[in-house]
Amino acid sequence: MDVNHEIETNLHGRVIIVTGGTRGIGLGIVRVLARAGAKLMITGRKPARLEAVSEELTSQGVAHATMAADVGESGTAAAVSSATLEAFGKIDGLVANAQSFRPVTPLADITEADFDLVLETGPKGTLFLMQAVLPAMREQGRGRIVTFGSSMGNTGAPGYGPYSAAKEAVRSLTRTAAREWGQDGITVNCVCPASVAHRMPVNDENSERARAFAEMYKDHPLGRDGDPEVDIAPVVAFLLSDASQYMTGQTFMVDGGGIMRA
Repeated sequence: MDVNHEIETNLHGRVIIVTGGTRGIGLGIVRVLARAGAKLMITGRKPARLEAVSEELTSQGVAHATMAADVGESGTAAAVSSATLEAFGKIDGLVANAQSFRPVTPLADITEADFDLVLETGPKGTLFLMQAVLPAMREQGRGRIVTFGSSMGNTGAPGYGPYSAAKEAVRSLTRTAAREWGQDGITVNCVCPASVAHRMPVNDENSERARAFAEMYKDHPLGRDGDPEVDIAPVVAFLLSDASQYMTGQTFMVDGGGIMRA
């Protein structure tokens, strides 16, 4: 029996946009979706990283396109959607992974610029991307949208106030989109991952962020960080597939059970 066929997790021929797909979780997602047979539009802010991803996928014969884009800039969403349609003729899925991050800062010291950055790249950037792909998905009567939240929105992690608030806004938009677009055959779900090792400072075990990382996994059920490619991306691939067609508006805590410590 072909299990992929039976449970419909094969993404062969599906056209999927992955924002922030050049490193960390985004890169892990790109690699897994490529192996699942998807055609990919990959965005990122740094051309050198996009070129490296493109070279990797080209060597594997994966149909793809790349685009330098900042989701926090006005007009980016429409440009990404248009470029994807021009390259592939359709849009089957959106993985709204990109999100800018600010250093750990006490709530009393947060500036307007700090808050504006995470709002522009988080809920606003995600919403505009969802709006941009909606017409193509609605026309074909099918679409899969995966957004990204954070467990910090549930736990109220000290030092992450604006980021947590922005991620909770993304989760709220996810639920509203699921309610409004379900009749169009579009599902919208949110993933809250735990995979942060790639953000750790190199050779700086005494930094505030490194100490927070160690504390995070001190009482963790699985005792380790999530691997972008092995642990996080397969869940995203499932949510992009027809195996998840009766699930929408949900938040998936892909954190190895870390949320249970809250």
